[in-house]
Amino acid sequence: MPPLTLAAHEGEPVRIRVDEFDTTLSARLKDPASRPQPGEVVLYWLGQAGFVIDCDGLRMLIDPYLSDSLADKYRGTRYPHRRMMPAPLVPADLDRLDLVLCTHRHTDHMDPGTLQPLARRFPDLRFVVPGASIDEAMKRCGAGADRLIPVNADTCVKVLERCHVSPVASAHETLDVDDAGRHPWLGYVIEVHGVRLYHSGDCVPYADLARRVALHEPDVALLPVNGRDEARSGNGVPGNFTLDEAIALAKEARVPAMIAHHYGLFDFNTISPREIDARVVAEQRGACELFRAQTQRAWRLVKTDRT
Repeated sequence: MPPLTLAAHEGEPVRIRVDEFDTTLSARLKDPASRPQPGEVVLYWLGQAGFVIDCDGLRMLIDPYLSDSLADKYRGTRYPHRRMMPAPLVPADLDRLDLVLCTHRHTDHMDPGTLQPLARRFPDLRFVVPGASIDEAMKRCGAGADRLIPVNADTCVKVLERCHVSPVASAHETLDVDDAGRHPWLGYVIEVHGVRLYHSGDCVPYADLARRVALHEPDVALLPVNGRDEARSGNGVPGNFTLDEAIALAKEARVPAMIAHHYGLFDFNTISPREIDARVVAEQRGACELFRAQTQRAWRLVKTDRT
């Protein structure tokens, strides 16, 4: 595979400040005093793999699961998918939204119970989705093809005036590709205001992953840490990195900071917050600053040359 051709990345490090707040996320997003400053990127966790990416004049969601679609689907089964935490907001709470990114077709990442209300509420909203799942994405988003942006690995797509997305192939236990050469499981490197975020979607390690990620020089990696085992994968629940694997990837790809997520939503598919917190302490002097995704936290990112 030839090397990717990427835009030059501004070399200044990103400063990360973590703010705690005691209001609802809906109130926080509407509060003028909490709005991102020019050049600032602010992250909020939505549970599982979902995040708000809030910028000055631009707001995105990635992998939002804000409904109980899975509980409705799997009620009475071995894995009933009952929530361990409430959704921190619902689509009606949002006053503006420009883009939604879905890394793959599984419902906790491409949820019709979330995406269809968003599509109705914001008629100009567009959705970045794997091209390999474009037909399924249209059904789940409840939107026509003109509102979807299909993407594939090893490309760079300008999705908004100030935002580029570079998909990276993910292995959701397996590294798959369809007959057209499209990957159904993707991660995204999202560049906005000179800050690069790598969200892997659902992924496990594979031989070339660290090189592919390192090519993009991400500032922050958003990585799942719920792990995997035969019991889950044998019952239709493919897994993700373990905590150790996620940290190792971030370090090997030379990502200076990582937020561990994809835990705490379903009791059969999580790890203990205490386990993550112990690693946060252990990695304090390490090459990669580690954070645990939490609600009522804001990660404020800005290039240090803008401070």
